Amino acid sequence: MAQPAGTDLVILAGGKGTRLRERLGDLPKPMVDIGGKPLLAHQIEMARSQGLHRIVLLVQHGAEFIRGYFADGTRSGVNVRYFEEASPRGTAGAVLDVLDALSERFIVMYGDTMLDVDLHRFLRSHLASGAAASLFLHPNDHPQDSDLVDRDESGRITGFFPYPHPADLMVPNLVNAALYVVERKALEPYRQEQGPLDFARDLFPRMLADGAALHGYVSPEYIKDAGTPERVDRVTADLHSGLIAARSLRKPAAAVFLDRDGVINREVNRVSRPEQVELLDGSAAAIHRLNRSPYRTVVITNQPVIARGDCDERELRAIHARLDMLLGAQHAYLDALYYCPHHPDSGFPGERRELKIRCDCRKPATGLIKRAHADLNLDLGRSWFVGDTTVDFATARNAGVRAIGVATGHGGRDARYPVSAEFEFADLRAAVDFILATK
Repeated sequence: MAQPAGTDLVILAGGKGTRLRERLGDLPKPMVDIGGKPLLAHQIEMARSQGLHRIVLLVQHGAEFIRGYFADGTRSGVNVRYFEEASPRGTAGAVLDVLDALSERFIVMYGDTMLDVDLHRFLRSHLASGAAASLFLHPNDHPQDSDLVDRDESGRITGFFPYPHPADLMVPNLVNAALYVVERKALEPYRQEQGPLDFARDLFPRMLADGAALHGYVSPEYIKDAGTPERVDRVTADLHSGLIAARSLRKPAAAVFLDRDGVINREVNRVSRPEQVELLDGSAAAIHRLNRSPYRTVVITNQPVIARGDCDERELRAIHARLDMLLGAQHAYLDALYYCPHHPDSGFPGERRELKIRCDCRKPATGLIKRAHADLNLDLGRSWFVGDTTVDFATARNAGVRAIGVATGHGGRDARYPVSAEFEFADLRAAVDFILATK
């Protein structure tokens, strides 16, 4: 794979790793052992495998250990340059201090994160957005104590919500994963800033307030902080199990497609307000199990409430934000959610005529599954669809996906299409048990 022209990978490798002292001794945090090699070595190998050979290491504590291990990068198949901070300047401050030495567009990676990310997809999305910077956002299983980011339908970031959060916060489960693509010229106005400066806490919110376009790139790929002994053990286990590689968008993966109402949350005949969202017993636990598997978890839902005028897109985003927060409270998340806002029939008070069309995204059509297939590099032949209506079963058949029916919600009794599920179970929990036990 060819290297994106002129792209430096800047890795912030100056962390001391106080919480990892028992594992590190005097070594800097990026040198913590993960599966027999330093975390920083995993990052550089991932970059090299994708054609990124220009590595810039910003070092401070224990810099001599990093230099001694990687030298000029020849042994690792890359070119490594080092810049050493005189004193800690924070994540953004360290980059601003060496701005003149960087390419016009560069990637910023934190030296304490274990990841396997398709960097080319990330770069392409950034370039298409025309943004000053792009932030890699992902759902995780603990949004309640994470730094969250909101964005609009176009992907432009609209707000930052650092931890701790107010109890009533309802925003999507989109966590700042501390991986960025940045245009060098966009940082020029801030290069004279003095003192410590952090990207997430200081610089990006300031850029947003100044009117800069910041792009939120959403991906379910594996990227986790390894800053404590417990987190090191977790990412090491995920490495050995193959979960890290399986979550990468660089290779096709199977998905479990889920209908929303009647499968994850209670069926109330067209949810139109956030307070109507109530999780079904066991659905969050089932989704958590999928999150710990190689399967991607993707909701495919018809939402004619938009076309009917029962709620608008902003209100639907609030509904889905509540769903995210309820799942997150039980350590579960959705990798992606796709909805169809259309409805072919007219005659409803307040309806939106522009959405009264016959489309290719309303189930049982497969437009949403095709979008997910392209966005998430899915292997449909190994995928499943769990639903509660014959509409869901027909969608699965049309897409070449195996169908599972659950007794919750409509329980397959809608009789709208002459098709049945291949397998039937009491609820999502039982369906997931079956999926994970099936080879």
